[in-house]
Amino acid sequence: MAARPVGEPDDSVFELVETDLPELAEGQVLLRTVYLSLDPYMRGRMSDAKSYAAPWQVGDVMQGATVCEVVESRSERRAPGDLVLAYTGWQTHAVVDARHMRSIDPAAAPISTAVGVLGMPGFTAYAGLLQIGRPQPGETVVVAAATGPVGSAVGQVAKVKGARAVGIAGGEEKCRALTEELGFDAAVDHRSPTFREDLAAATPDGIDVYFENVGGPVFEAVARRLNKFARIPVCGLVANYNATSAPEGPDRLPGFMNKVLTLSLTVRGFIQDEFVAEHEADFQREMAAWVADGSVRYREHVARGLENAPEAFRGMLSGRNFGKTLVQVGDDPTQA
Repeated sequence: MAARPVGEPDDSVFELVETDLPELAEGQVLLRTVYLSLDPYMRGRMSDAKSYAAPWQVGDVMQGATVCEVVESRSERRAPGDLVLAYTGWQTHAVVDARHMRSIDPAAAPISTAVGVLGMPGFTAYAGLLQIGRPQPGETVVVAAATGPVGSAVGQVAKVKGARAVGIAGGEEKCRALTEELGFDAAVDHRSPTFREDLAAATPDGIDVYFENVGGPVFEAVARRLNKFARIPVCGLVANYNATSAPEGPDRLPGFMNKVLTLSLTVRGFIQDEFVAEHEADFQREMAAWVADGSVRYREHVARGLENAPEAFRGMLSGRNFGKTLVQVGDDPTQA
């Protein structure tokens, strides 16, 4: 990170540098990055505004989850050729402690899923929906950014639990894929001039669970449809991440707080690692089974080459991706 961004992170925010790797110490391994995960939370960490985690500093390597291959090892824990989930960030290689990674079984699923549907985004959907949203059979679950890695999993897990899933996405193509490919009961295009009317038609019985990924005008429309005792897991607010000023218009917070009171709403923000200790094992077992039997499907949006990470990152923040955004940094040894 060469500078803190103001608004959308342009190319001046990033600098591609080449450095010498240190010699391996006892207990360390040399990793080669195969896939780099790009996620919306990264935009928040680039800012020095107070948040749930410390900001990155100018000059730091951009952080992020990675799928890596062990190239060299001075640890009994790892051998060359092992595939691991690490947190080495936006770089082609890294020397790290062998304890700070997790094995990936390439026979179980494509290795890229370790940072997608079977990784942090999938767990975010699983934990936020089931522990905060708690959908019941027959209830209506609405999720924004529904073609992203979190949103798409939310809707499909809701279906597994017997709820009705409605996705909000941008554009006819994405909306069509939600119903035809991912099994959502309905999809609504937030770019449509009739978005509010379309949302009402898609939720004739109101909304019992709204999984919030976006904020902004989408949330304003959803708030009109909330039922009594509705639950709102707040995962992200991507509509605001590149904002440089407060939104225009009247202050709508008092009106929403009135809804919280009169409808007995539950609104809870969360960070996925709050649930890891108690629910990670269940997630790994259940989500792997749902992916294997086709109950949960996924897409990946793959850019190639570390130098293309900034553009892929901007595209993800503006909704140009479909599914999990990845950068393939190096060759995938599991692909012929």
